[in-house]
Amino acid sequence: MIRVLLVDDDPLVRSGLRLMLSGADDIEVVAEAADGGEVPALVDEHAPDLVLMDIRMPGVDGLEATERLRARPGAPAVVMLTTFKDDEQVLGALRAGAAGFLLKHTPPAEIVAAVRRVKAGEPVLSPAVTEQLIARVTQGDGATPGRPETNEARVRLDRLGDREREVAVAVGQGRTNAEIAAELYMSVATVKAHVSHILTKLEHTNRVQIALTVHYAGLV
Repeated sequence: MIRVLLVDDDPLVRSGLRLMLSGADDIEVVAEAADGGEVPALVDEHAPDLVLMDIRMPGVDGLEATERLRARPGAPAVVMLTTFKDDEQVLGALRAGAAGFLLKHTPPAEIVAAVRRVKAGEPVLSPAVTEQLIARVTQGDGATPGRPETNEARVRLDRLGDREREVAVAVGQGRTNAEIAAELYMSVATVKAHVSHILTKLEHTNRVQIALTVHYAGLV
């Protein structure tokens, strides 16, 4: 079972999500919270695999709650679920360690599928959010010499070996482990090992952050 914690200040939204997710035979909603400040205690008590987190909440918002949670060892994955898709919110959520960003009008079946994909270690972004991020990079917010983000990304990537860098670029291109294995002529287990080493060396917590670093460095 995939154990899920719901975090949203609207009880009707939480009720709808619980009803939607409970219809899947491999997903269990183990707890709910109305504010990001409640998350640490509920994670300790219920040990969820994944947190579905709203961004805008009156107390501790989703970005701060995600950053606090992902800084803890063994933290569950976080998927942001919101009605907003502001550039800074999306990038803030991904930098904070979120493994996905879904809009609340996403069809129920896609939200269920996203929960399963994140549990399997794959990042998830709503198509509208993906298009927005691509547009931002192509409009000049990607690699620019002298920009702090570009310089930091290149310094981080210098820590990688040649093979690790190839895997990191493939992650930045949105490839799955199986696709990377076929493209680089290695086993899926080897790809997973490389990804694990890359996360450690780059001081990242998920594949989305690897992809952002690769983009900022201008390798994709």
